[in-house]
Amino acid sequence: MSEANDITRLIIKVTRDTLPKIKDKYPFIYLERGRLEIDDSSIKWIDCDNNVVRLPIATINCLLLGPGTTVTHEAIKIMAAANCSVCWVGEDSLLFYAAGQTPTANTRQLKKQIGLAGDKKKSLEVARRMFTKRFPDANLKGKTLQEMMGMEGARVRDLYEEKAKTYNVGWKGRKYTPGKFEMGDLTNQILTASNAALYGIISSAVHSLGYSPHIGFIHSGSPLPFIYDLADLYKEALCIDLAFALTLDMAGQYNRHKVANEFRKRVIDMDLLAKIGDDIDVLLTRV
Repeated sequence: MSEANDITRLIIKVTRDTLPKIKDKYPFIYLERGRLEIDDSSIKWIDCDNNVVRLPIATINCLLLGPGTTVTHEAIKIMAAANCSVCWVGEDSLLFYAAGQTPTANTRQLKKQIGLAGDKKKSLEVARRMFTKRFPDANLKGKTLQEMMGMEGARVRDLYEEKAKTYNVGWKGRKYTPGKFEMGDLTNQILTASNAALYGIISSAVHSLGYSPHIGFIHSGSPLPFIYDLADLYKEALCIDLAFALTLDMAGQYNRHKVANEFRKRVIDMDLLAKIGDDIDVLLTRV
């Protein structure tokens, strides 16, 4: 779903040429700067250049509505009848605002997730699979969740120190105060921003695939435990290395545009949008 001709964009702009074929079942399509309305009981997208694209709504799990989008009440009714959910997101889904789900949506994935999370043995096995991705050479059999979380905490602290040395950056530890972004040093600001962007992408993907962000296997006591569970699989390459790599380059002045562009490039190189679905399948099957 990456835009091949513009490496600063994560998600394809929908046109007649980029629209998925009817035989494909797409998890989501991203729209921005245009209007969704109906025409003869079918959904059409009118972009800011007045191009009209008819959307095969029955073959799409979710529409991601980005900046500058409007949607009619009738369009939402038709989408609901086709079991196509809606998410309201920031540009390229780097921020996630809200989700609307249909009352007749398929709950197969959600039931599987709840069943695994509600069984202590199976939940621990899912958590172990998540940790195994970060500790591929370690024997985690028999480890409790608390023991594995302790290992992960030590790994991340060591990773911060390692990246600080690699990029010759002064590091006094991870510090973040909600609502006081500017209080952090430059490295922490980049970490906070890139983490938020990662959470936005994963939230959109999780909703699109029919899972719940609220049912996790490692994290708890937070609004989006499953999002945080998954984000930890990708943070090292997408957020931590990025933060230390950009710190000196910014010369003490936070540049949100540079952070966003460099983050997008890494997401595209990783093919994160495809990887999330594959990883969830591996983590939540055959448990």
